[in-house]
Amino acid sequence: MWLRLLMHLTQGCDNSTYQLLDEHHHLHTPKRQGVFMDNNNDNDAYVVATSSLKLSMPDSDLFKDARISPVSLTYYGLCLLEGNYSVKLHFAEIKITNDGYGSLGKRIFDIYIQGNLVWKDFNIRDEANGSGNAIIKSTNVMVTDKLEIHLYWAGNGTQSLPVRGTYGPLISAISVEPNFSLSSGKRTKIIVGIIVSVSCLIFLLLSILWKKGWLGGQTAKDRELRALDLRTGRFTLRQIKMATGNFSASNKIGEGGFGPVYKGLLPDGTIVAVKQLSSKSKQGNREFLNELGMISALQHPNLVKLHGCCIEGNQLLLVYEYMENNSLARALFGSEEYQLKLDWSTRKNICIGIAKGLAYIHEESRLKVVHRDIKATNILLDKNLNAKISDFGLARLDEEENTHISTRIAGTVGYMAPEYATRGYLTEKADVYSFGVVTLELVSGTSVMSFRKEGGMHLLDWVQILREEGKLEKFVDPRLGTDFNKEEAIRLINVGLLCINSSPVPRPPMSAVVSMLVEAQTSIVDATPEQIFSTDDFEIQVSGKRYPSSGDSQTKSILVEGGSVHGSTTSSSDLYPLNLDSLYRNRRC
Repeated sequence: MWLRLLMHLTQGCDNSTYQLLDEHHHLHTPKRQGVFMDNNNDNDAYVVATSSLKLSMPDSDLFKDARISPVSLTYYGLCLLEGNYSVKLHFAEIKITNDGYGSLGKRIFDIYIQGNLVWKDFNIRDEANGSGNAIIKSTNVMVTDKLEIHLYWAGNGTQSLPVRGTYGPLISAISVEPNFSLSSGKRTKIIVGIIVSVSCLIFLLLSILWKKGWLGGQTAKDRELRALDLRTGRFTLRQIKMATGNFSASNKIGEGGFGPVYKGLLPDGTIVAVKQLSSKSKQGNREFLNELGMISALQHPNLVKLHGCCIEGNQLLLVYEYMENNSLARALFGSEEYQLKLDWSTRKNICIGIAKGLAYIHEESRLKVVHRDIKATNILLDKNLNAKISDFGLARLDEEENTHISTRIAGTVGYMAPEYATRGYLTEKADVYSFGVVTLELVSGTSVMSFRKEGGMHLLDWVQILREEGKLEKFVDPRLGTDFNKEEAIRLINVGLLCINSSPVPRPPMSAVVSMLVEAQTSIVDATPEQIFSTDDFEIQVSGKRYPSSGDSQTKSILVEGGSVHGSTTSSSDLYPLNLDSLYRNRRC
């Protein structure tokens, strides 16, 4: 057989090197660099052909042209089976003629095979008895996996006969034949090996394509996404990786309820928070799509702005505006190095901002939404300390034709309204209750879950007692000293107490709450002490099982489903997590 594909290096007299490909004896000439021959002719070719000699040998077409080089020709036979091969080199001198002055020329070069000198001072004309005659040099060679044939001009012979630059190795063709035959067993093993290797490669390729979603692996998710009326942008995974430094640990700003949260920088200079869903369960996927659909349809100054999303392969990412001052929970009762000095005016504005955001999603937006997880951790603060409601993963649409929504219980213990925590009875008044708790936390500077007085008294119990004693000013955060408006403080406390009424009916709608906070002349209907829901009463009874309220500084999130109660103390948050009072559920509905 002819050696099917040979790669060789051609070296010019100026030591320039050229990479070429030979297929059979058909030689392809690439672009040259440097001086090929030393005859000052830039048009010298790598292939020479006879024009004056008449070739009469068998296979004469094989010898009509030849590869030539002034110094060196190296051929490689790659990926050969191990064994003994018969190598045949086919020569015919077609440049130096038999007559005239040119017949005095001598082309002499050495031939190396596998690095060994096989023929020294090889002269084609002498071996073939003249020009235009064919000579085949044969030898047997042991090959492991690669064959190397090197033709090298060592400086012997003439250089200018019949014309200047006539010297160096010249060869017409090479053939290589194995001196062994493959046994049927060995042939079968080779075929099986090839089939298995190719099959594994195809399987791996298909797996990668499926994982990236290019073969329909994400079709169900894509259908859900297309079903959403998204009013937000789309980012590619490449853009997200560039923004976050390929999810660099140095850009990680927390661990949210869905997964890690990273700080990112978009090409236009916008700083963002990238919320990444860790693929743990289908429930997480549903909450991701739920939050994406909800927040993309809700636009308000007191809601966290969603810049866009990325759903690519198995990656689920939400891109939010970046909140420089983290969450209200960290600002009020985080560790000392993270706490912010919130003066009274700022606290009041934060409270009004939360109320306006809730009034929007309950009454003003096209979609009427119940958030279900209002708490200090889910209230974020921008650089101007404006309040932004975040984390709509548990949000539910309020179907106006129904008086309430019966749903599985999901939320955070201490912030859940009693009718929802005990019976799964959900209306927008559940958010009103949670707002009342956050308002009391904001005024007192204390977490509802961490506050303990003598005898195990909780925050909501204490404010009720102070109200009965007419000493509500003592409920105000002592860090404020006397630097607060007493009338406004008592007004906020009374609004908070009204919102945490044990019955949803007396609780005001959030639009009324906004009026109470903004307009001093708006009267506040007092809630009697019996109507205030105490934290000591916060026990859930399902199928004979009782679920007590949390007794430490953690916020406990729960899910009630199928007659059983599931609790979780896994630390979490939404965009900006805290390890102090935000402990999401491992299971969410």
